[in-house]
Amino acid sequence: MIENLTKQELEAILDSIPVEISFVDKDDKVRYFNKEERRIFPRTHAVIGRKVQQCHPHKSIHVVNQILDDFKKAHRDIAEFWIKNKERLIYIRYFAVRDKEGNYLGCLEATQDITEIKKIEGEKRLL
Repeated sequence: MIENLTKQELEAILDSIPVEISFVDKDDKVRYFNKEERRIFPRTHAVIGRKVQQCHPHKSIHVVNQILDDFKKAHRDIAEFWIKNKERLIYIRYFAVRDKEGNYLGCLEATQDITEIKKIEGEKRLL
């Protein structure tokens, strides 16, 4: 529930989470991304309003289109991948964003460097 958050507060919250996020609307246009200066895959403000297909390498556009088509047709709600980027392990997840009635609103991309997370063993308690 969001109540009385300012745009500044919301942006600070979204920039504080340890995941890079991007939102693509139902028309495949990039509408938002967080962590502008600290991204694994840097983006500029020029991508806002562009078709998401213009933001990916040509060789992967068919995969992007398939994911978005599956989301729009409600065939699935999540797609996930992991790739090596230099010596880092990058986990990329796409989530269909739907309203309360199940109508497709867009796609949320979440990207996270999980290299250090993969090394965790056992448990560590707060205190």
